Amino acid sequence: MPHITVKHFPRELTEEQKQALADDLSEAVKKHFGSKDASLSVALIPVEQDRWKEDVYDKEIAPSLETLAKKPGYSM
Repeated sequence: MPHITVKHFPRELTEEQKQALADDLSEAVKKHFGSKDASLSVALIPVEQDRWKEDVYDKEIAPSLETLAKKPGYSM
């Protein structure tokens, strides 16, 4: 049961845009994992830019650099 979490800088998205993003992400996961739509969930979590390093980079990205499927093109 994959759960997809996308943390991002705050951005105004309509409900339709959020749904389109969730649908696109779900399609990619279904393609590569063979998941069913009913087993997927998607969370879109805004993080203020001035909190990114402390809340996301230091806690989730930096400790996992060796195992990330896609590494960021930046460091902090």
